[in-house]
Amino acid sequence: MTDTAPPHIPPSAQVTLADGRVEIAPGAPQPSGRYANEDLLPVPAGRRTWTTYNFSALWVGMAHNTASWTLASGLIAVGMDWKQAVFTIAVANLVVLVPMLLTGHAGPKYGIPFPVFARASFGVRGANLPAVVRALVACGWFGIQTWIGGEAIYFLAGKLIGHSWSDAAHIGGYAWTMWLSFALFWVLQVAIIYRGMETIRRFENWAAPFVLVGAFVMLWWMASEAGGVGPLFDQPSTLGWGGGFWKLFWPSLMGMIGFWSTLSLNIPDFTRYGRSQKAQTWGQALGLPTTMTLFAFLSVLVTSGSQAVYGKPVWDPVQLAAKTDNVVGLLYALVTVLVATLSVNIAANLVSPAFDFSNVAPSKVSFRTGALITAVLAVLIFPWKLYSDPQGYIFTWLGLVGGLLGTVAGILVADYWIVRRTRLDLADLYRAGGRYWYTGGWNWRAVLAFVVGGVLAIGGASLKPLYDGRPIPALAPLSDYGWAVGLGTSLVLYLALTLLTGRREGAAQAV
Repeated sequence: MTDTAPPHIPPSAQVTLADGRVEIAPGAPQPSGRYANEDLLPVPAGRRTWTTYNFSALWVGMAHNTASWTLASGLIAVGMDWKQAVFTIAVANLVVLVPMLLTGHAGPKYGIPFPVFARASFGVRGANLPAVVRALVACGWFGIQTWIGGEAIYFLAGKLIGHSWSDAAHIGGYAWTMWLSFALFWVLQVAIIYRGMETIRRFENWAAPFVLVGAFVMLWWMASEAGGVGPLFDQPSTLGWGGGFWKLFWPSLMGMIGFWSTLSLNIPDFTRYGRSQKAQTWGQALGLPTTMTLFAFLSVLVTSGSQAVYGKPVWDPVQLAAKTDNVVGLLYALVTVLVATLSVNIAANLVSPAFDFSNVAPSKVSFRTGALITAVLAVLIFPWKLYSDPQGYIFTWLGLVGGLLGTVAGILVADYWIVRRTRLDLADLYRAGGRYWYTGGWNWRAVLAFVVGGVLAIGGASLKPLYDGRPIPALAPLSDYGWAVGLGTSLVLYLALTLLTGRREGAAQAV
């Protein structure tokens, strides 16, 4: 155990500043070799400049997006009323904030991204396992969000151009103009990410308030269509507050947690630019649960209003905006959707997998190349199928994602906070043969904990509408609690294996 959490770090390799942040010591060589490149190296303390406002704005921009809207509106579509939907999302975001802050701590302290942070627990090579899993999930998310943005362009252009655009010939079930809109939005996002992290920070700062205003405009419009705000609150739950609600609540809660389980892992990709721990802690605490709950409140009221006006809930805001005959209102709503989708998709689903893919082959894959790989894979995942149904979107896609990534979060938290007590050696994170090399670059304890936790978390999950069945039916009772099962199992198992097996491989290099 003492070898896993060494009592001190050699002062020649790194220096700890008065505020607790750590960087490579002045005059010491920067990490180099096959496991390092410019994008993966620690951010110097002088360049860690993000403030509380920057982190809050980042979360406002990411929370106020179309996919977040469909989380809450999707709960209305499957039978909850507005109170039940808002309650479910509020609880989920308070829960997921905890691992978000715990894993985010390594960012401002060491200036390292998620895949490098994962090397401490999984090994210098083994970190590719959680990094690639996280990256593939991001590819799915990037594809879904890009499809949403393409929808907005399609409807926007349809109003401006007319039926020749809207009623174009169909290819693969959609108008060819829809496919063109999808491609245009894809290109726009890749162009922004190629300009770097500073461009993303500036974009998030102005996108956040713009999107929030747009959501209130949607609420005002739906209230006017429904004849006041009363009908927005009056739509009853089809579940009540008895067993029917609680049976739906737990898988819904895990799905809502799964929505941000990706960021609970790779939040160091952003907090590595933080000016202090206080900046990232307050920025996230103020930005995530409050804005997600507010946005959920707005979206469920609008969706409830659509049920009153149109006879059934319209859970997709793009489809809902397209129902208005007011061209100016439609243009504003769809532009808001575009900005919101750009905001979250670039920050949450391009930045992190770009680092993850770069970690696989640092000498060959740069940050920009990793972003391009993400964008290409996002198309190959067929996101239009993932997004086509609220049942599949919430319970299959989000449930699987949450269960699998919760398993990784449990290992990261156990290793960094309990085993190492937040002490890392920066140089060894980039070096073969150091204290994070384990056996051939892999920590078998982390891999075993990941496999066992993952099987228990998602083995009994329903795969509808993709597949009618469960991989391991005997594990079905655990599937409603996938994120919690994955996180708890992997955390306990990783700690037990570390304690039981004593000194790890590579202990000779750890001192």
